[in-house]
Amino acid sequence: MPIAADDSRLARPFEAAATRYTDVPFQRAGASGVQLPKVSLGLWQNFGRDRSFDSQREIVLHAFDRGVVHIDLANNYGPPYGSAESTFGAVLDSGLARYRDELFVTTKAGYDMWPGPFGDGGSRKYLVRSLEQSLRRMKTDYVDVFYSHRVDPDTPIEETTTALADIVRSGKALYVGISNYPAPLAKRAYDLLAEQGVKLLLHQPRYSLFDRTPEAELFPLLRELAVGSAVFSTLAQGLLTRKYIDGDVPADSRAANSFFLNGSALTDGYLDRIRGIDRIAQEAGLSIPQLAIAWVLRDPVVTTAIIGASRTSQIDDAVAASQVSLSGDVITALDEFAAPVGGSVS
Repeated sequence: MPIAADDSRLARPFEAAATRYTDVPFQRAGASGVQLPKVSLGLWQNFGRDRSFDSQREIVLHAFDRGVVHIDLANNYGPPYGSAESTFGAVLDSGLARYRDELFVTTKAGYDMWPGPFGDGGSRKYLVRSLEQSLRRMKTDYVDVFYSHRVDPDTPIEETTTALADIVRSGKALYVGISNYPAPLAKRAYDLLAEQGVKLLLHQPRYSLFDRTPEAELFPLLRELAVGSAVFSTLAQGLLTRKYIDGDVPADSRAANSFFLNGSALTDGYLDRIRGIDRIAQEAGLSIPQLAIAWVLRDPVVTTAIIGASRTSQIDDAVAASQVSLSGDVITALDEFAAPVGGSVS
């Protein structure tokens, strides 16, 4: 019987670009042996079951071809929960697995994942079982970093950090990280892990021109401890683009569809800020997203900027931004429209 034209056996195996390490600069994470691309691909948005697998696979493979070898996930990314990890596992299974040792794959647990008291928080039960589920979904036997996604006020931090240390010793994660931890608790987590012989590799905070909160306490602490950072929401959930510059909310935009952002954010104050940033970007020969990414990367305490992507051109724009060194004049000009040092734009 003849093979159908669309038979998977006829598909060409994925062959990574030979030039994949020529574009994105890499930077060491704190005082570790780990070097990460200055931009990384986060699968928080656009990798659930509401998008086609072919488009998702294309984005991941294109990112890898451009040197964006760090892929960031969490157990509840989707929708629905777990589907982003399942998507990534399918991409691995469809040809990327041969490059697993070139990939730096991270995932997290801390927020709501399944019903009941063991599907949320920072308990040993939740963290260990969540990682085991994540590994099955991603079709890999380890992750490079496993994060505690948030502080759990109802679980002793000693329990959380001991679980993280044991996970490293089990080989299911090579390193540990924390996300959304304020500076005092980040220091406590660092100390507790160090007592168990485990190095805190990365902290993952929200950071952008519109949210400079980490500059007050967290970044000075990370510099002191020689811990790297992987910052997220670098485009402020799409506010740092030209998408809303006219004050409208396109039907297909994040502000129209996201739980985390809505049209109420498009205030007169925001429009004044984004139009001012746009003027500076144009004078610098950059798009607003490129300027925003280059800005967060201006300080070496930021190891990598995690970006989302719904199309491959956004990866190309971020790769170009990773190569930009902003002048002091541009950085100073942005201060008028950015959040205050150590603060955020409401």
